[in-house]
Amino acid sequence: MYHQPEIFKGHPVVAAESQRSGGTSPPPYTSLNLGINTDDDPACIIANREKFLEALGWPVGQFAHSYQVHGHEVLTVHEPGSHTGYDAIITNQSGLMVGVTIADCTPVLLYDPVKQAVAAVHAGWKGTVAKIVVYTLDKMKQEYGTAPEDCIAYIGTCISQPNYEVDERVASQFNPNHLKKGVQAGKWMADLKGANYSLLLQEGIKARNIEVSRFCTWGNNDLYFSHRKNQGKTGRMLAVIGLT
Repeated sequence: MYHQPEIFKGHPVVAAESQRSGGTSPPPYTSLNLGINTDDDPACIIANREKFLEALGWPVGQFAHSYQVHGHEVLTVHEPGSHTGYDAIITNQSGLMVGVTIADCTPVLLYDPVKQAVAAVHAGWKGTVAKIVVYTLDKMKQEYGTAPEDCIAYIGTCISQPNYEVDERVASQFNPNHLKKGVQAGKWMADLKGANYSLLLQEGIKARNIEVSRFCTWGNNDLYFSHRKNQGKTGRMLAVIGLT
C-alpha cells in the first residue's frame, strides 16, 4: 500500500508515498487511486484516501493538499483543506499532514528538524526546471527561519531517466548534466531525480541527508501508477509528510 523513506526514521514525522495496491478502485485505476481529479468513482477515491491515511495511523481529516498546475507557487497551511494552484505545501503545524499527487512527476519531501517544519513538493519537468524545490526552501526560510543545511530530504518515486524521453524543446530547458541522448534523433532522456538532487545540494542540503527512491513509476508499474506508460488512463499516488 505504501513505501516509507528510511531518512526520516527516528524523527517525529510520518512520511510515505502510496503505491497502487490495497484500494477499492476498478481498472484502469486499480486499485489505490488517490487522485481526486481522475475519472474514477469519487466514492472509491475517498475510501482509498481514508484507507491510506488510516494505514499510516493518521487522522483522516487532518490533511492539506492542492490541485497542482505544474508551476512553482508554494502554499503555507495551518489547517486541513483543499486548495488550487500550488505545487508545494509547507507547514509547521503538528498533527497536520501535507501531500502532493504524482504519477510520473517527482515528489520531494522536506523536513527541518531544527525549526520543526515540513514540505511536500510536486516537481514534474516544468517544476524541476523552474526550481520549485528552491522556491520551497526559500519559503521555509521566510516563514520559519529554516536553514537548508539542517534539512532532511526524500526524492521520491517518479519516471526514471532510462524511461523518460523528451523532445528538444523540453531538453533545452534542462542542465545538460541531467540529459542523455535518446535512441531517436532529437530525443533526450531526462533525469528528474538527478536534477532535483543537484538543486537540493546547491541550496545547502548535505548529501548524507538526502535519500533518493530506487523505484521508477514506469519500470515498477506493478507497484506505481505511470501516466505515461498507461497513456493517461491511470490513478495517482500521494506523497505525504506530517509532524506528529
